[in-house]
Amino acid sequence: MKTKEKTLIPVNTVVNAPVEKVWEFWTNPRHIVEWNNASDNWHTTVAENDLQPRGRFKFRMEARDRSSGFDFTGEYIKVEQNKLIAYRLDDGRQVRILFMPETGKTRINEFFEAEREYSHAAQKYGWQSILNNFKEYVERGESTETLHFEITITAKAEKVYKTMLDKKGFIEWTSVFNPDSRYDGSWRKGSLIRFIGTNSEGKRGGMISRIRENIPDRYVSIEHLGIIRDDKEITSGPDVENLAGARENYTFSSMYDKTLLSVDVDSNEDFRRFFMDRWPKALEKLKKICEGEGS
Repeated sequence: MKTKEKTLIPVNTVVNAPVEKVWEFWTNPRHIVEWNNASDNWHTTVAENDLQPRGRFKFRMEARDRSSGFDFTGEYIKVEQNKLIAYRLDDGRQVRILFMPETGKTRINEFFEAEREYSHAAQKYGWQSILNNFKEYVERGESTETLHFEITITAKAEKVYKTMLDKKGFIEWTSVFNPDSRYDGSWRKGSLIRFIGTNSEGKRGGMISRIRENIPDRYVSIEHLGIIRDDKEITSGPDVENLAGARENYTFSSMYDKTLLSVDVDSNEDFRRFFMDRWPKALEKLKKICEGEGS
């Protein structure tokens, strides 16, 4: 009986970074959990990676609303540093990834054997989306670093989420950043929102942003698009080239009657000291607001 040949599906991208950095971001579990998702309503919660022939990997994939999840697992067949990774998934399908340097850039060609449950087009879209997310993550990392802050609040996630985002609560806890801090716009997914403050001369300053994802009581992702300076909105040019695409993510994790609030903020060197000083103070203020009103 003839065995049916498996269909090989290609996806590819070119990353504006040297191959050494691309390899590090592709293989290091600390980075894998940041980019290994096809859409913002999914994420990788845990990554284990023994990068050597016969070494195993396990990436835990979960929906942010906690409705579903699965383990992406397999075993490495061949590994050539900065050149090639080949592995076999636990369902028997094989994947091959080529890393090719191109004068300061890196071309990635990935080939995976199709499964039977979903259409080839749907599978290609999903794998290409993850690859696109990887490219964006690496290139964002060329000029920024992700700062992480977290705090445990004795209040349910629903209350922390509402207090953090509604206008009254937002004005109060973000006053740490600017005494006149406020926002104009909507927190709905896909909406534009402006984070505004007033400088010493009475002129507006702040950020022009887009809500990438909003899962109530679970997760909010903000993408910054430009800046407001002296009442002028700037979305292109050298003033924003290191800022465009920067993310600010809030994750609300329920722990019985408490909530672990995690904040991940992309920052360049210019803002790092400011954020390291102000974000912990802002979260402490939010904690006091939530706990002071009773949960």
